Amino acid sequence: MTLSEELEWRGFINQTTLKSIDELNEPRTFYWGVDPSADSMTIGNLAPAMMIRHFIDHGHKAILLVGGATGMIGDPDGKKQERDLKTLDEISRNKSAIANQYQNIFAGQDFEVVDNYDWFKEINYLDFLRDVGKYASMTQMLDRDFVQNRIGEGGDGISYAEFSYSLIQGYDFLHLFRTKGATMQVAGADQWGNSISGVQLIRRIENAEAHVFTAPLIVNKQTGVKFGKSEGGAIWLDAEKTSPYKFFQFWLNVDDETAESLIKIYTLLDRETVEAVIASHKNNPGDRLLQRRLAHEVTTLIHGKDRCTSVESVTEVLFGTRALDELQDQELDMLALEIPCVGPNDLVQVLIESNVASSNGDARRLIESGAVSVNGQKVLQPADIESTSLVKKGKNGFILVR
Repeated sequence: MTLSEELEWRGFINQTTLKSIDELNEPRTFYWGVDPSADSMTIGNLAPAMMIRHFIDHGHKAILLVGGATGMIGDPDGKKQERDLKTLDEISRNKSAIANQYQNIFAGQDFEVVDNYDWFKEINYLDFLRDVGKYASMTQMLDRDFVQNRIGEGGDGISYAEFSYSLIQGYDFLHLFRTKGATMQVAGADQWGNSISGVQLIRRIENAEAHVFTAPLIVNKQTGVKFGKSEGGAIWLDAEKTSPYKFFQFWLNVDDETAESLIKIYTLLDRETVEAVIASHKNNPGDRLLQRRLAHEVTTLIHGKDRCTSVESVTEVLFGTRALDELQDQELDMLALEIPCVGPNDLVQVLIESNVASSNGDARRLIESGAVSVNGQKVLQPADIESTSLVKKGKNGFILVR
């Protein structure tokens, strides 16, 4: 497939300044940027990153930007209130973390990492106003929806710093056009307005053509809610912020309709393979083959093959398709981080220590009603648990005795 066909099939096309997406089939230099507002990207950032993998595979040159300068201000788009500024130390730590994730996601690919602080730190304010600000249209900046929402009736207002964010990002494009030959910015749908600022600066100052290509925001097909959040918050790529187990479970629990679109977006599986997985899943939806393949591919990409294998082993134990004694020590360590873990004891005390039961009587009632099993076997009388065991209460209440 050509790049335009690939992007269309995978659902990556949103808005563009190109007259035809077929123009993407001619390789060019482009950039994509992430601000260091946190010390990790989320799966929301991962969607355009996966799209960029296809750009690189089709011969485009990628510049990956870490927004050390823009991160000092913070993108106000979509925010109802003024952001709290990050400290310089925090920004520095976050930049390093984002750059490391670039190296992981794009391992083996040809790309260059840049930091916009490197060119902004030397810019004189008056020179910037004269050489750049002179060519930025206040009318267009004021027309932006987020600005209108902030300065209109009932709005919380907007500082000059946040108002200027779009111009700062626009200059990034101008600078990379001049120094790296970048003629396109690739972004998520929410960055369309900021990206257009760069196109306009390049046209007005350099009398040259540049373009923007955005991917759609990913939404849950069932709820219409922006994808990338769980009840516990954002799904992070950093294992310390979202454990590999929770990361895997997130994908495993996606509904069928959403999973059909996500496997195209978040994996590098080819069309023939994806369509075969979807067809197999539809023949036996109960096995959740589609979700399991999706979870396997994304977890392997972000956390590596070994960690993904461990997560899959732990998942199989929790849901009864594998015995606990088949787990290795590091897999038991992973399991102990995800469910309550207590030492060997009487089953009643195990239920109480893990907060599954509130009292001796409550624990005994659970046991005698058949609601508790140990290593897959239902237990109807209290008994001592002296070795590593998995206690289960109901369908989804787990305790590791170790």
